[in-house]
Amino acid sequence: MTEPAGRTAPRLRLDPTRCDGAGYCAEIVPELVCLDDWGYPMVEPRPIEDPRLLRLASRAVGQCPRVALALTTRPERR
Repeated sequence: MTEPAGRTAPRLRLDPTRCDGAGYCAEIVPELVCLDDWGYPMVEPRPIEDPRLLRLASRAVGQCPRVALALTTRPERR
């Protein structure tokens, strides 16, 4: 799927300093989030182009008790 000029697909971002490892995100959208050995999320860095996954990612953002997740269209910093 190609994005219109000037528009990029959102990505799920994690602020690890806020996260307490509740794991709701991995339960809600396991296609984009998995948990490491200590129960903390590892987020898939790719753009979310599937509307179903975008809805689930949005739900995961809303359910995060520490507000550690966000949807953003900013390019990934390296």
